[in-house]
Amino acid sequence: MVEDAKKTAWFTHDRFGLFIHWGLYSIPARGEWIRSFECISNEDYQKYFDEFNPSDYNPSLWAKAAKNAGMKYAVMTAKHHDGFCLFDSALTDYKSTNTPCKRDLIREYIEAFRAEGIRVGLYYSLIDWHHPDYPHYGDRQHPMRNNEKYKGAAHNFDNYLKYMHGQIEELCTKYGKIDIFWFDFSYGDMRGEKWKATELVRMIRGHLPDVLMDNRLEASGEGFGSLASGSPSEYSGDFVSPEQIIPPSGILDVNNKPVVWESCITMNNHWGFAQTDKNYKPADMIVKKLVECVSKGGNMLLNIGPDAKGRIPPESLDILAAIGRWMTLNGKSVYGCGFAGIDKPEYGRVTKNIEANTLYYHVTENQIGYIPLMGLQKSRIKKVRLLSSGSEMQIIENWVTSNYESIPFVSFGDSPLLPDPVNTVVEVELLG
Repeated sequence: MVEDAKKTAWFTHDRFGLFIHWGLYSIPARGEWIRSFECISNEDYQKYFDEFNPSDYNPSLWAKAAKNAGMKYAVMTAKHHDGFCLFDSALTDYKSTNTPCKRDLIREYIEAFRAEGIRVGLYYSLIDWHHPDYPHYGDRQHPMRNNEKYKGAAHNFDNYLKYMHGQIEELCTKYGKIDIFWFDFSYGDMRGEKWKATELVRMIRGHLPDVLMDNRLEASGEGFGSLASGSPSEYSGDFVSPEQIIPPSGILDVNNKPVVWESCITMNNHWGFAQTDKNYKPADMIVKKLVECVSKGGNMLLNIGPDAKGRIPPESLDILAAIGRWMTLNGKSVYGCGFAGIDKPEYGRVTKNIEANTLYYHVTENQIGYIPLMGLQKSRIKKVRLLSSGSEMQIIENWVTSNYESIPFVSFGDSPLLPDPVNTVVEVELLG
């Protein structure tokens, strides 16, 4: 729909965002699912609440790191599954303002990122392992799911829904314009109207008509929800949210029309801070995967997990800085770009800026001889430039290329090495 495209236009233009998972789980430093994996009770988890005091938290530094990396929007955990709130909710005492830090961490994040010109989003977990009326025994992942003490316990789920809706309304009304609500997640019969999703979405739209929402009121990382059905529900959200995977062919609905999507990806193997997880993806890999997302019509939301003191791990900062160096020179091939309608070349990817009528050939593997600009007729080319420097690149026509007269070739020079070993981008401006 035209109106939907207008609403998501900034999102499909900006393409690259920062995900921030942070909370009490940064203290045990074994990942954000620690309560579920280790079946930790509220009582045993309380010690982390009692000591939570991230004295080095400076969201301005986070925002500057994101901006320098070329990220245009961010999403931060206002409340994760453990139920702990990083904002000053009037509906609970289980919040950062009641810990030793005594700060509304979400307000500070919002103000800092807005100051850098970065759009702000909030993650809110539909799940809550702290609230007494969220189902315990027999639930799929609740920490007390196997604890006989809770077998047969009565839960007033409507009371929990009132609490959940109330907190989301607080986030809609206390912090100014929010650009994204990132809900997480639905499972089993806990989906759709189980959350009173229609009522929830109408309330949100009443306060923030332009806010974007993911699809997880009715799905989770492994589901597309009704956005791909061709007949979206009122609470379908605005984009599909594949997790830890880039869809092999992008995402199309049943009518073969592109669906807006965003792949959320960790830098290592955890969302929340994990002290011993040093399995960081190298920056050049992330650059290539960002381009892959864009070439398939999608976004990348890249995660960081700050530590208990509120610091981004140095490995993550190094990765962000390296990505930023590439984006500074080549960001035009990402922003405002998407699916090019050209088959993937053997040496890399192709993205297209439709408004600028420009193709970007991403070369990640050098070729013997010259670089073929596949899927393109010579007669359509207005000019060719090396994107990083703006240097002219001529179309090569000689005896080496004479057998392939229909294909334009360009050259990076005599060296067998790429000018940029990560990803060298050829900018092709088209006629018409």
